[in-house]
Amino acid sequence: MTDEAVPQLMPIAGVRVLDLGRHLAGPTCAMLLGDLGADVIKVEKPEVGEDGRSAGPPFFDGVSAFFLSANRNKRSLTLDIKRPEGQDAFRRLADTADIVIENFRPGVMDALGIGYATMRERNPRIIYCSISGFGADGPFADRPGLDQIIQGFSGLMSVTGFEGGEPVQVGIPIADLLTGLYGAYGVLAALQARERTGCGQVVNTSLLEAMVGTMGFQAVRYINGGDVPPPAGNHHPINAPYGIFRAKDGYLTLGATGDKRWSQFCQLLDRENWLEDPRFKTNGDRYSNRLVLQQEINEKLQERTVDEWERFFNEAGIPAGPVYAMDGAMDHPQTRHREMVVERPHPILGTVSLLGLPVKFSETPGDVHRIPPQLGEHTDEILHEIGLDDEELRRLREEKIV
Repeated sequence: MTDEAVPQLMPIAGVRVLDLGRHLAGPTCAMLLGDLGADVIKVEKPEVGEDGRSAGPPFFDGVSAFFLSANRNKRSLTLDIKRPEGQDAFRRLADTADIVIENFRPGVMDALGIGYATMRERNPRIIYCSISGFGADGPFADRPGLDQIIQGFSGLMSVTGFEGGEPVQVGIPIADLLTGLYGAYGVLAALQARERTGCGQVVNTSLLEAMVGTMGFQAVRYINGGDVPPPAGNHHPINAPYGIFRAKDGYLTLGATGDKRWSQFCQLLDRENWLEDPRFKTNGDRYSNRLVLQQEINEKLQERTVDEWERFFNEAGIPAGPVYAMDGAMDHPQTRHREMVVERPHPILGTVSLLGLPVKFSETPGDVHRIPPQLGEHTDEILHEIGLDDEELRRLREEKIV
């Protein structure tokens, strides 16, 4: 798909987003809107750019893999928003925008004179998405919040790992990524509300709220009087057998949950005696004795390889799959068929591989139509769009405002 085709085809084509996000949560939020066709303008510090550009390793010919992961479908504008001339240019740009996304600490944007109240006076339709670590207000509002800090604070680490062991973080920055997703969800809802009211509004979320909101039944069981849930290990927190098991040559996941599937599972493995074993009679029994059950299942699974068991179980309707490293997951034919890895031309790397869009549309498809931009790549183009002439641009560049 070319840039010229974008406005006619994509779900929110014509929507303009100003992305002041740094690191991951804010940039992810803006990127998801760009995936749907929004014109996302990434506003970055002159000369050095957004912090994510220097995050790494790894770097590929000086390009950060971290930056590549969260900045597709954007244009890059360099602008010093700490200086009056840069703030004025930002306000003029915001007059043409639908959405502003920022993840500074609460109050920073107001102090710069480009907070929501100022933007709303000039553009009542503006939607202002503010992302923070701990929330827009409250006793911890001013605290900085990083992904791993919030993984620990939210309770996530307490249910990850094994009983008796150290707390374990998730292997990706899940708090940042989910906050970006919730932010995009909020912005899209605000766009729909604006269709009815004609007015914009503030949308705010935080790493803490995103993670607590994702704790699901683990949190609900506790807040309704249940025990504090322990680490789940490699098994489902309430169902069994449902977890990771060892085959002849490696590990696989499988889930034989529910009485019907459990009965079928026992018959497939020629272990009908498990059906009469009081330790495994109900799901509650199987969960309570899950480690014993795991050992018995592992012994049986030594008879075949992971690939053999995967085919065997799935043909019988029992969900099962291998435990892949990143190469197995990214190179798998199903992953590639669903266009979850896409290749695009890149001026430095020649060709760059990026993650594709997880949501597909039958009539108004999203796409990776822009690669992550080089720093300031679109500065002149964007500032011309809001009326600055070449002489003004020259002066701003001499003064290092852009």
